[in-house]
Amino acid sequence: MEFGQIVGILRKRWWIILVAIVATAVSAVGFTKLQTPTYQSTVEVVIQPARPDFGLTQSAKTLLRSYMTVADSNKWAQQVIDRLRLDMTPQQLRANARFAAEDDRMVIKIEIEDTDGEQANRIARTWAMLLVEWRDSENQRLRKEDRVGAVLRDEPTYVQAWPPRTAIVLAAGVVFGLLIAAVVIFFLEWVESGIIRTPRDVEQWVGVTVLGTVPPAD
Repeated sequence: MEFGQIVGILRKRWWIILVAIVATAVSAVGFTKLQTPTYQSTVEVVIQPARPDFGLTQSAKTLLRSYMTVADSNKWAQQVIDRLRLDMTPQQLRANARFAAEDDRMVIKIEIEDTDGEQANRIARTWAMLLVEWRDSENQRLRKEDRVGAVLRDEPTYVQAWPPRTAIVLAAGVVFGLLIAAVVIFFLEWVESGIIRTPRDVEQWVGVTVLGTVPPAD
């Protein structure tokens, strides 16, 4: 298809593109406005060997995922619920919690989702402090030089996880509208591709020059 034909199609079908973009963009923004906001709080616990010893550091890295597994349990979830007096089960709380062990940074990351941002922060901090307290308790059985501590890196902070910002939703709606318009225009052009309306259509299909028409063509 030549560039001139594409321009002609866009001139003829521009209203389809406009309607599709407006409809999808408005629908996307309207849908997000009806959603209940969800917030995500993140906190990091730094795992610190008692001495800068390669062997102890490697052991701590190996145990990092083990620490994460201990933290991600119904037992700890119940302790968080008891401390904060939450009205939920451990399974419900764990469904909104995610844990990740980053060996290169010696960090265990805890992410909590909740419809209340401040509550998400409280849950994340309480869970992190349980890990700190557990390591302190375990260290009491070890010599000081063999201990592996845990400290809270920073206070937890939350951001809105859902719905995304209006600008992102609007951009996604515009792109989706363009895709819908492209499909509709392609279908219409495919349906009308076999219809001959003008002498130019005859020339394109037959491959000969039209000398005249009866009655005269516009």
